[in-house]
Amino acid sequence: MEQKEQSRMTEEESLQFYRDAYERERKKNQFLSGRLADEEHKNRELEKNLADIKGTRLWRLSKPLRSMVHWVHRTKERLARCGNVKGFLKRLSAKNIEWKARKQHGTDSYPKPEEVKRQQNTRFSKPIIFSILMPLYNTPEKFLRQAIESVIMQTYPGWELCLADGSDAEHAEVEQICKEYMARDRRIRYRKLKKNEGISGNTNACLDMAAGDFIALFDHDDVLHPCVLFEYMKAICDQGADYIYCDEATFRGKETIDDMITLHFKPDYAPDNLRANNYICHFSAFDRKLLECMPLFRSEFDGSQDHDMILRLTAKAKCVTHVPKLLYYWRSHAGSVASDINAKRYAIEAAKGAVADSLRQQGFENFEITSTKAFETIFRIKYEILGNPKVSIVIPNKDHLGDLQRCITSILDKTTYDNYEIIVVENNSTTDEIYEYYKKIQEYDNVRVITYEDDFNYSKINNLGVENAQGEYILLLNNDTKVITLDWIEELLMYAQREDVGAVGAKLYYEDMTIQHAGVVLGLGAHRTAGHSHYRVSSNNLGYMGRLCYAQNVMAVTGACLMMKKSLYTELGGLDENFAVSLNDVDLCVRAWKEGYVNVFTPFAELYHYESVSRGLDDSGEKAARYDRESEAFRTKWKELLVKGDPYYNVNFSLDRSDFALKLIE
Repeated sequence: MEQKEQSRMTEEESLQFYRDAYERERKKNQFLSGRLADEEHKNRELEKNLADIKGTRLWRLSKPLRSMVHWVHRTKERLARCGNVKGFLKRLSAKNIEWKARKQHGTDSYPKPEEVKRQQNTRFSKPIIFSILMPLYNTPEKFLRQAIESVIMQTYPGWELCLADGSDAEHAEVEQICKEYMARDRRIRYRKLKKNEGISGNTNACLDMAAGDFIALFDHDDVLHPCVLFEYMKAICDQGADYIYCDEATFRGKETIDDMITLHFKPDYAPDNLRANNYICHFSAFDRKLLECMPLFRSEFDGSQDHDMILRLTAKAKCVTHVPKLLYYWRSHAGSVASDINAKRYAIEAAKGAVADSLRQQGFENFEITSTKAFETIFRIKYEILGNPKVSIVIPNKDHLGDLQRCITSILDKTTYDNYEIIVVENNSTTDEIYEYYKKIQEYDNVRVITYEDDFNYSKINNLGVENAQGEYILLLNNDTKVITLDWIEELLMYAQREDVGAVGAKLYYEDMTIQHAGVVLGLGAHRTAGHSHYRVSSNNLGYMGRLCYAQNVMAVTGACLMMKKSLYTELGGLDENFAVSLNDVDLCVRAWKEGYVNVFTPFAELYHYESVSRGLDDSGEKAARYDRESEAFRTKWKELLVKGDPYYNVNFSLDRSDFALKLIE
């Protein structure tokens, strides 16, 4: 009876707690509503005052001065995004390289007559026909002719062009132009639709006409490189590709393709990138068999119907292949998504819906999709944390009381995740003060100190820490780090929990808020081993094509903050102890990738990293010699992969710079 009474009292107290909480929230809501009304009133007054000021003669006369002030302000913002003047000059250098590269990737890249003849006479092992689907709607004559002629110019002759025309009566010339080209080339098929059925409906009408083995999607105002189908045939016959895409560029609407605005050089297939951002986009071609039991486009995703289609078909494909050549030119003009996503606001919600549907189809539940500061259709995805697994944070340490104290204090004070332990692996410290600190921190139930007594070997030290870890997940952490993001563990754990994920890494900053780590690129840097992308750019920089703003697949992440399932870490054999100091983290990630796992960098787990404070730099003496030896061992071990190149980078980027600057074609 006494136990039941105690239980009943607990329930009553709990009910009262929620009543009190509700009342507090109600009062807070009333207060905020009042504040909002006051601010709206003030805003209306300010708008009225501003309108009065803009109506004065002085405002009109001061326009040149205001323009100068705005220019200075914008310049300061650009410098801030680059970190400093040196960063700004480096950015200008990259832009200069890009300007030179644009010409090389435009009409100068078109094949010469002898190459055209060679490609036309090439005999492939498979007789593939590409059905190029091009839905039409009130297409301007110049754009339509350029698009059709870019198909006719293909060096691979095995294609058919399927045109479904939803144009209105005022644009009858669209039909006339199409029939003109049909008379010249029997591979062109045309159908006039009774009414415009939107992007999805018109494209599906094109598909009804198609008889080819592969389906390719082409916008009615864009341009194809003459060699794109030839390159796709090589991918099909040499690699067994069943879904193919290439690099692309946007160009100004009324100009030639050489008047490029943006060049987009893409990574190979990266599922996390694709969920966050439709980086594949153009020019998609895929085996018709992938469409069995599913539609091409779904009208409920009009505006982002291509993102929906790409998510569904790549998930089903056996060999998604990226051709790292700029072979598609996307016209940017008024009203096009390439020009301004705000021209089609509905595309944003359609894209979120497409991603959500794809996630549900792959078994994910209770996720959240929001736009990022990079772009409205570049998303942040928050996955549900399953259960409450223990995370073991392993921190190697020798002396450096200040660094370790700063690190552990930030973990204890800021971390919102409640089920973690800290394992400090002591390695030959010599000061009394550090041992006093060890005694102090072990007063916490979730902090332990274990001892490694051999000579310094980063791999052995961490492996010992992991052996003693009680958690399902291990988090390797340098002692010269400091937590910024309160839910940093959750942001890492939501990825590490996935069955397909190997290592997960965070976004790390130097003390001056320039980037120290945003993912590791294989082969980058003077030693041609590995380097950090976006190194030393400002924290508010969006990154190449927004890549600092969304979680993505990378070849490797730094061991300064790396989470992985303990079971997988053990299965892989932990850090390779032959790499005593350097490249052991990259090696671990590459081994995970070779086993079929993807590694993830997330910008939403942020920490400071006061890099190399603990043990100094590897730029002189024995340390430099040791780094050279480990670099040579790494290059030998992963020679084949280094020659092929990092799949999540792009062979068109320079390996001498970390800012995604293009390399010029020799």
